[in-house]
Amino acid sequence: MRHVIGIDLGGTKTAGGIVDGGGNVVFSSSAATPAQSGAAAVLENTAALVRSLQGEALRRSLRVDALGIGSAGVIDSGRGVVVSATDAIRGWAGTALTAELSALTGLPAAALNDVHAHALGESWLGAGAGVPSVLFIGMGTGVGGGYVLDGECIEGASFTAGHVGHFASPFAYEAGEPLACSCGGSGHVEAVASGPAIHALYRRLGGESAADTRGVYRLAADGDPAASEALRRGAAAAGSAIGGLANILDPAVVVVGGGLAFAGPLWWDEMESHTRRELLPPLAALRIVPAQLGTTAAIRGAARRALNLLPAIEGTHV
Repeated sequence: MRHVIGIDLGGTKTAGGIVDGGGNVVFSSSAATPAQSGAAAVLENTAALVRSLQGEALRRSLRVDALGIGSAGVIDSGRGVVVSATDAIRGWAGTALTAELSALTGLPAAALNDVHAHALGESWLGAGAGVPSVLFIGMGTGVGGGYVLDGECIEGASFTAGHVGHFASPFAYEAGEPLACSCGGSGHVEAVASGPAIHALYRRLGGESAADTRGVYRLAADGDPAASEALRRGAAAAGSAIGGLANILDPAVVVVGGGLAFAGPLWWDEMESHTRRELLPPLAALRIVPAQLGTTAAIRGAARRALNLLPAIEGTHV
């Protein structure tokens, strides 16, 4: 069986795995991302991880034919270039991701955005397997997503599709003023529904005990008023956004991942309730389910993109 390497390259951690043609992760490993050391250091760190996986494949007598990378930033998947990126990885915008990593590893490479890779993995082998259209929503430090139609993630004309945290939300206002968003705009979903936004709201409501969003959830479970309201508002904003997107895209299933999706029923039940309030009548039976693949989703999605390279690679040897 043919094998590829899938990489999930984020601002904190870079994870990778040897993946077979059926999407099984045969072996995986990870390394901290030297995000503030610059693009060259991040590329070499990623290449070192890939080379270690190549070595493991050789020890197992496995043939690795291609490399897939799911990366932070807006990724032009046609050229394999980072179009734009936040300062989570210093100097990342403009990086020729596939060309550089092919040169460093000797493997033909394909690249896409990390959330797109996550959506692709879940639609291939996870909670969205076996259906023609999947709306994936990632709720955590940020709010992102992807729409997979007939096995392909819709990336958009400028590869920015899936920025579902960055459209207007009626919940992202206080005293008539829009809340500042991480993108530089204001009044957006992410400004009220992300994990950091929920924690910030808790603090604005007078809460002092919780150090992070997990702490807010624990306090909410114990009935703390500030924590309960912050969590409720964040979950309601998430549900309102998901319902609106479902009305636009009409997916067969909505898959929700990220840390908030697994926080517990206080968040999930509020999110699902507000999602269903938004849905048009034909969507009343829409399935809304948690993601299944965990940390391997983006690795598998990136691997799927690498597997798509194989027919072209084989054609060059004819």
